[in-house]
Amino acid sequence: MIDFEEYIRQTEPGKKEKGFIWQTAIGLQQVDGLKPSAYLIQTAIQNIEGDITFEEVKNRIDAYYKTQVNRQIDGNDRTEEADKVSARIAEILSEKTFSFTPLEYINIHRRLFFGIYKFAGKIRDYNTTKAEWALDGETVYYSSAPLVKETLKYDFKEEKNFIYKGVTKQERVEHIARFISGVWQIHAFGEGNTRTTAVFAIKYLRTFGFNVENEPFAQHSWYFRNALVRANYNNHAKNIYATTKYLNRFFENLLLDEKHILKNRELHIHFVPTDNVGIKQKNDNENNEKFGVNSNKFGVKFGVRFGVNQEKILSLIENKPTITANEMAKLLGISERAIEKNLARFKEQNVLVRIGSDKTGSWKILITEDDK
Repeated sequence: MIDFEEYIRQTEPGKKEKGFIWQTAIGLQQVDGLKPSAYLIQTAIQNIEGDITFEEVKNRIDAYYKTQVNRQIDGNDRTEEADKVSARIAEILSEKTFSFTPLEYINIHRRLFFGIYKFAGKIRDYNTTKAEWALDGETVYYSSAPLVKETLKYDFKEEKNFIYKGVTKQERVEHIARFISGVWQIHAFGEGNTRTTAVFAIKYLRTFGFNVENEPFAQHSWYFRNALVRANYNNHAKNIYATTKYLNRFFENLLLDEKHILKNRELHIHFVPTDNVGIKQKNDNENNEKFGVNSNKFGVKFGVRFGVNQEKILSLIENKPTITANEMAKLLGISERAIEKNLARFKEQNVLVRIGSDKTGSWKILITEDDK
């Protein structure tokens, strides 16, 4: 993102607008944990400078990957997808055209994922679930496959009939958030649902006169996705209820220039706000048991003194042995690199061992003599 900052700060309108577009296009890849290549960044800069068109950017990216057919990649390498979809998002956001119809929404998906997914531009014909980090692996309930088309048509019709005249700015923002949340929850596509919804939302919001190529979508797309998740998840047995408050914060920053601090860890269903003394005191015992806060549960077992974050990491692993470093980093609000350093230290100390592969394996906390 730093590569585009100087263009965004410039007063030259063309370069500034393109800088925003590319920041948004690349930032949106974060919703699926994707990161574009250095080659894409360099090509984007050429476009911002006016040396090549958006069409030429796409052609160069396509040609680049045709020459990389023999490169060694693992199953998790989706850089090509990130590059191509970023270029396509940038092109779509540069266009001054829009039609508020389900067909436009479906066409955006087709344009973004043509040649990447076989089902690009096709409504899913099967039911789907998604294990969500914010829900501790649980899923939102999406529309039943046979009802996707009709539900999509209904939501668009209701939105088209809504009269914005006479409502306050706050009410307008909250209504838009509910509409976008509803369209996302339908989950019309097998993959690429959030990126498609985000691009559609940006195009739609422009018709209201909003300029939305700015920080929220560029820097907080992962928060955007998790806010959509929380807006559509209920578990009454666990006293968890769907809430749009997080999504409202995102859209208030986007459209009303509010300055809410958007922290992903606050969207996790087990997040305990430590800055609220009353809630903190109420949940001290639960928090201590889960994360080892103000205790040395694991340190006592192994005869060492672990730091607070180290106790938390081991507690998360104890509760969910398949948890990833990325998930722990987001849950604890520290860097993934810090997580990995601690995991390596635990292995050296014979506290922790990895069972199976890095991709599909799990962690095991080793048993001490006192545990036998």
